[in-house]
Amino acid sequence: MEKRKLRGGMVGGGIGSFFGPVHRMAAELDGQAEYVCGALSADPRKSKKSGAALYLDPARVYKDYQEMAVKEAALPADERIDFVTIVTPNFTHFDAASTFLEAGFHVVCDKPMTCNLAEAKKLKSIVAKTGKVFALTHTYTGYPMVKQARYFIQQGLLGEINKVVVEYPQGWLANFLDEGVTTTTMWRTDPKKAGVSLCMGDIGIHAENLGRYVTGLKIEKLCADLSHYIPGNQLDDDGNILVNYNGGAKGIIYASQISTGEENGLNIRVYGTKQSLYWNQENPGYLTLKNKDGITTRYSKGNRTLCQEAQNATRLPPGHPEGIIEALANIYLGAFKAIQAGKGNQFIAGYDYPTVDDGVTGMAFVETVLASAVSERKWVNMLH
Repeated sequence: MEKRKLRGGMVGGGIGSFFGPVHRMAAELDGQAEYVCGALSADPRKSKKSGAALYLDPARVYKDYQEMAVKEAALPADERIDFVTIVTPNFTHFDAASTFLEAGFHVVCDKPMTCNLAEAKKLKSIVAKTGKVFALTHTYTGYPMVKQARYFIQQGLLGEINKVVVEYPQGWLANFLDEGVTTTTMWRTDPKKAGVSLCMGDIGIHAENLGRYVTGLKIEKLCADLSHYIPGNQLDDDGNILVNYNGGAKGIIYASQISTGEENGLNIRVYGTKQSLYWNQENPGYLTLKNKDGITTRYSKGNRTLCQEAQNATRLPPGHPEGIIEALANIYLGAFKAIQAGKGNQFIAGYDYPTVDDGVTGMAFVETVLASAVSERKWVNMLH
């Protein structure tokens, strides 16, 4: 593929979107891509208005993603888009992603990848058939110190892993503990739009993914307790999970959206036979290791003693904070490298981004949690 900026399109992410602008900033941060078209809202009038605000060619602001896929595919090769970013409610992810994959485009999709495991497996087969790059925005794996944490574990600095604790507390739903919610005012609480889960599907899969990415461990079985605290909410808004990993390690995953006062407190602790480590998303530039004597060593991003993957993911010198946009930009950068190199979804050093396999594992985790929550036996083997 010729070396040039990749041309992108966006589905969703128009005026009023929470995360659409973040995706655009992240994708364009390193000068490797630019957005040239979109179907930016389910409302065609809002899509046109959003396109105008982004200075897009009016002829390439589409009424829906179906029209966008057909018309972009019909353009000459030197004009059409290379990839599409999907930032819509969960229930549209499968159809939108499969539509663009089968039309010949690479896809970057927000999580959760699909609404259920069956859709996730079907989408995996479509990705394999088309040979296109599919990147899933498990953004937290893009942080330099998360990559450093994984490197330390891969190098054996922690010894044998015994315990993994991942917490993801948010408090935004606590505002509805008294007044409740309705599915007409909040799509995330609507099973038809959000899928089988709210809290686990929204942030629980981030916690599972972070633990798996850092440690390399896979869940063998789990025991889950889910709660519905918000009046009118049909889906889970809080959960506590005991985990057994392959190799004998034990774990705890806690995810909650009713933890009053919390903002975005994702953090991970890994305890080995030699050392332990700790990383916190709200202070992401630092990674802490402790040995058996309690002696603490703190590592900061940007330090030249870090592993190559962590250095590659860092843009600013030590002491200059980087955040969620830079982390998400690293996901895009990995996918863009794979697109430019024609590598498809091969997981090769230098193309470090979450793939369709992570999406399948995420939905398997969510459905296993749901199965455990309603089971009298409680401990349930991880679905595949």
